[in-house]
Amino acid sequence: MSQTDNKRVAIVTGASRGIGVAIARRLAQEGFAVAINYAASAKEAEALAAELPSAIAVKADVSNADDVKRMFDTVEAQLGRVDALINNAGIMKTMPLADTSDALFEQTFGINVRGTFNTLREAAKRMNDGGRIVNFSTTALAMNLPGYAIYNATKSAVESFTHVFAKELRGRHITVNAVAPGPVATALFLEGKTDEQIAGFAKMPPLERLGQPEDIANVVAFIVGPDAAWVNGQILRANGGIA
Repeated sequence: MSQTDNKRVAIVTGASRGIGVAIARRLAQEGFAVAINYAASAKEAEALAAELPSAIAVKADVSNADDVKRMFDTVEAQLGRVDALINNAGIMKTMPLADTSDALFEQTFGINVRGTFNTLREAAKRMNDGGRIVNFSTTALAMNLPGYAIYNATKSAVESFTHVFAKELRGRHITVNAVAPGPVATALFLEGKTDEQIAGFAKMPPLERLGQPEDIANVVAFIVGPDAAWVNGQILRANGGIA
């Protein structure tokens, strides 16, 4: 089908919470029809879709390749072919490597790495030429903090995907970049941390505050917009100068 009202179409994975919500709202402001992907938070995703023009909520576990194919099918049927893919879905549970269970290892790699792989592979076949792909890494890679080994390993893989996939899409005018946030005040980051730990993270950047979801959404909006047409295969570290 044709694009809904000639709007560009964006998929935002993990868009029912935190940074994903801010990205969906910002892309809607930029004129995108937005597919709000979620795995479990149906109520939140449906409420966000109702709030935005030309938006739908789409359930899919990005770590499952069949779910990802169905997600693209649904988006194409209801909104049109995809112009922007924002790989925001992720999990972060920090603990010493020696204490990490097999289950947590598999879950973290499944969502962060296999999930990104699944959506990139599908996008390669189904995204419009001239599209934009934004993956998510982390500034924690540059900090080497204890407890972040498994999480960092998944994001190292995502950065490698970003650099290589940008070159593999040669000739289609699709850019592939990644955003690497520093500490951002979301439930994903704040969960399990004491007030003292949160205050410590807030003091780390020279700007002396935690990032806000809107700070990251602004960077994503830049990458998918016309002013970033010459930015490709890059990692943009949106972290207030922390590293």
